[in-house]
Amino acid sequence: MKNLVKRARKGDADAFAALMQSQMQNMYKTAAAILSNDEDIADAVGDTLLACWEKIGQLRSAEFFRTWMTRILINKCNDIQRKKRELYYGDDQQEFPEEVQEYNNIEWVEMMKCLDEKYRLVMVLYYVDALTTVEISETLNMPASTVRTRLARGRDQMASIYQIGEKRRAVNGGKV
Repeated sequence: MKNLVKRARKGDADAFAALMQSQMQNMYKTAAAILSNDEDIADAVGDTLLACWEKIGQLRSAEFFRTWMTRILINKCNDIQRKKRELYYGDDQQEFPEEVQEYNNIEWVEMMKCLDEKYRLVMVLYYVDALTTVEISETLNMPASTVRTRLARGRDQMASIYQIGEKRRAVNGGKV
Protein backbone atom coordinates (compact mmCIF):
# COMPACT_ATOMS: atom_id res chain seq x y z
CA MET A 1 0.00 0.00 0.00
CA LYS A 2 2.87 2.39 0.76
CA ASN A 3 4.07 2.08 -2.83
CA LEU A 4 0.62 3.00 -4.16
CA VAL A 5 0.46 6.00 -1.83
CA LYS A 6 3.87 7.22 -2.95
CA ARG A 7 2.90 6.87 -6.61
CA ALA A 8 -0.45 8.60 -6.01
CA ARG A 9 1.32 11.49 -4.27
CA LYS A 10 3.33 11.96 -7.47
CA GLY A 11 0.09 12.31 -9.44
CA ASP A 12 -0.34 8.73 -10.71
CA ALA A 13 -4.14 8.47 -11.18
CA ASP A 14 -4.04 4.69 -11.70
CA ALA A 15 -2.19 4.17 -8.43
CA PHE A 16 -4.69 6.42 -6.65
CA ALA A 17 -7.62 4.50 -8.15
CA ALA A 18 -6.12 1.16 -7.07
CA LEU A 19 -5.41 2.54 -3.60
CA MET A 20 -8.94 3.83 -3.11
CA GLN A 21 -10.46 0.65 -4.52
CA SER A 22 -8.54 -1.34 -1.91
CA GLN A 23 -10.10 0.84 0.81
CA MET A 24 -13.66 0.98 -0.59
CA GLN A 25 -15.17 -1.73 1.62
CA ASN A 26 -13.67 -0.22 4.78
CA MET A 27 -14.86 3.23 3.78
CA TYR A 28 -18.38 1.96 3.14
CA LYS A 29 -18.59 0.18 6.48
CA THR A 30 -17.22 3.17 8.37
CA ALA A 31 -19.66 5.55 6.67
CA ALA A 32 -22.52 3.10 7.28
CA ALA A 33 -21.72 3.14 10.99
CA ILE A 34 -22.31 6.89 11.03
CA LEU A 35 -24.93 7.56 8.36
CA SER A 36 -28.39 6.11 7.99
CA ASN A 37 -28.97 5.64 4.26
CA ASP A 38 -27.19 4.58 1.10
CA GLU A 39 -27.40 7.95 -0.64
CA ASP A 40 -25.64 9.70 2.22
CA ILE A 41 -23.06 6.93 2.46
CA ALA A 42 -22.35 7.19 -1.27
CA ASP A 43 -22.07 10.98 -0.99
CA ALA A 44 -19.63 10.71 1.92
CA VAL A 45 -17.47 8.14 0.13
CA GLY A 46 -17.52 10.17 -3.10
CA ASP A 47 -16.63 13.39 -1.29
CA THR A 48 -13.83 11.53 0.50
CA LEU A 49 -12.41 10.21 -2.78
CA LEU A 50 -12.37 13.71 -4.23
CA ALA A 51 -10.85 15.27 -1.09
CA CYS A 52 -8.16 12.59 -0.91
CA TRP A 53 -7.23 13.13 -4.57
CA GLU A 54 -7.07 16.89 -4.12
CA LYS A 55 -5.11 16.77 -0.86
CA ILE A 56 -2.92 13.68 -1.17
CA GLY A 57 0.09 15.94 -1.52
CA GLN A 58 -0.54 17.15 2.04
CA LEU A 59 -0.21 13.63 3.47
CA ARG A 60 2.95 13.66 5.55
CA SER A 61 3.77 9.97 5.52
CA ALA A 62 2.52 7.08 3.38
CA GLU A 63 2.15 4.84 6.42
CA PHE A 64 -0.60 7.09 7.81
CA PHE A 65 -2.72 7.08 4.65
CA ARG A 66 -5.49 4.91 6.06
CA THR A 67 -5.83 6.98 9.24
CA TRP A 68 -5.74 10.20 7.21
CA MET A 69 -8.38 8.93 4.76
CA THR A 70 -10.62 7.67 7.59
CA ARG A 71 -10.46 11.07 9.32
CA ILE A 72 -11.53 12.77 6.07
CA LEU A 73 -14.37 10.26 5.68
CA ILE A 74 -15.60 10.83 9.24
CA ASN A 75 -15.53 14.59 8.70
CA LYS A 76 -17.54 14.21 5.48
CA CYS A 77 -20.08 12.00 7.29
CA ASN A 78 -20.37 14.56 10.08
CA ASP A 79 -20.89 17.33 7.50
CA ILE A 80 -23.74 15.36 5.91
CA GLN A 81 -25.35 14.71 9.29
CA ARG A 82 -25.09 18.38 10.20
CA LYS A 83 -26.71 19.45 6.92
CA LYS A 84 -29.52 16.91 7.32
CA ARG A 85 -30.24 18.12 10.86
CA GLU A 86 -30.55 21.62 9.53
CA LEU A 87 -33.02 20.51 6.84
CA TYR A 88 -35.27 18.15 8.77
CA TYR A 89 -35.47 15.74 11.65
CA GLY A 90 -36.04 12.33 10.05
CA ASP A 91 -35.15 8.79 11.06
CA ASP A 92 -34.44 6.67 7.97
CA GLN A 93 -33.65 3.01 8.35
CA GLN A 94 -30.21 1.99 7.17
CA GLU A 95 -30.18 -0.08 4.01
CA PHE A 96 -27.29 -1.73 2.20
CA PRO A 97 -26.96 -2.13 -1.56
CA GLU A 98 -27.06 -5.71 -2.82
CA GLU A 99 -23.45 -5.71 -4.02
CA VAL A 100 -22.21 -4.83 -0.53
CA GLN A 101 -24.65 -7.14 1.28
CA GLU A 102 -22.36 -10.13 0.77
CA TYR A 103 -19.65 -8.42 2.81
CA ASN A 104 -21.88 -7.74 5.77
CA ASN A 105 -22.79 -10.04 8.56
CA ILE A 106 -26.46 -9.26 9.14
CA GLU A 107 -26.29 -9.88 12.88
CA TRP A 108 -23.28 -7.53 13.15
CA VAL A 109 -25.11 -4.80 11.23
CA GLU A 110 -28.22 -5.19 13.39
CA MET A 111 -26.10 -5.14 16.54
CA MET A 112 -24.33 -1.97 15.38
CA LYS A 113 -27.70 -0.27 14.88
CA CYS A 114 -28.52 -0.96 18.54
CA LEU A 115 -25.29 0.54 19.91
CA ASP A 116 -24.95 4.14 21.00
CA GLU A 117 -23.31 6.13 18.22
CA LYS A 118 -20.20 6.98 20.26
CA TYR A 119 -19.50 3.25 20.70
CA ARG A 120 -20.55 2.22 17.17
CA LEU A 121 -17.88 4.21 15.36
CA VAL A 122 -15.06 3.03 17.62
CA MET A 123 -16.24 -0.60 17.30
CA VAL A 124 -16.33 -0.40 13.50
CA LEU A 125 -12.91 1.23 13.28
CA TYR A 126 -11.46 -1.40 15.61
CA TYR A 127 -13.17 -4.59 14.43
CA VAL A 128 -13.94 -3.86 10.78
CA ASP A 129 -11.17 -1.48 9.73
CA ALA A 130 -8.66 -3.21 12.05
CA LEU A 131 -7.23 0.07 13.33
CA THR A 132 -5.35 0.00 16.62
CA THR A 133 -6.59 2.01 19.59
CA VAL A 134 -3.76 4.49 18.99
CA GLU A 135 -4.75 4.90 15.31
CA ILE A 136 -8.38 5.37 16.31
CA SER A 137 -7.41 7.96 18.91
CA GLU A 138 -5.44 9.88 16.28
CA THR A 139 -8.28 9.59 13.77
CA LEU A 140 -10.96 10.75 16.19
CA ASN A 141 -8.78 13.24 18.06
CA MET A 142 -9.40 11.67 21.46
CA PRO A 143 -7.16 10.04 24.05
CA ALA A 144 -6.35 6.35 23.54
CA SER A 145 -7.78 5.68 27.00
CA THR A 146 -11.14 7.05 25.83
CA VAL A 147 -11.02 4.73 22.82
CA ARG A 148 -10.31 1.74 25.09
CA THR A 149 -13.14 2.77 27.41
CA ARG A 150 -15.59 3.12 24.52
CA LEU A 151 -14.52 -0.28 23.16
CA ALA A 152 -15.12 -1.88 26.56
CA ARG A 153 -18.48 -0.16 27.03
CA GLY A 154 -19.48 -1.00 23.46
CA ARG A 155 -18.67 -4.66 24.11
CA ASP A 156 -20.67 -4.53 27.34
CA GLN A 157 -23.61 -2.95 25.55
CA MET A 158 -23.41 -5.62 22.81
CA ALA A 159 -23.37 -8.36 25.45
CA SER A 160 -26.44 -6.87 27.11
CA ILE A 161 -28.29 -6.66 23.82
CA TYR A 162 -27.30 -10.21 22.95
CA GLN A 163 -28.43 -11.53 26.35
CA ILE A 164 -31.81 -9.80 25.99
CA GLY A 165 -32.24 -11.43 22.59
CA GLU A 166 -31.32 -14.84 24.00
CA LYS A 167 -33.83 -14.43 26.84
CA ARG A 168 -36.56 -13.49 24.37
CA ARG A 169 -35.81 -16.56 22.25
CA ALA A 170 -35.94 -18.78 25.32
CA VAL A 171 -39.28 -17.32 26.43
CA ASN A 172 -40.77 -17.56 22.92
CA GLY A 173 -39.61 -21.11 22.28
CA GLY A 174 -36.73 -20.21 19.98
CA LYS A 175 -38.61 -17.48 18.07
CA VAL A 176 -37.83 -13.81 18.48
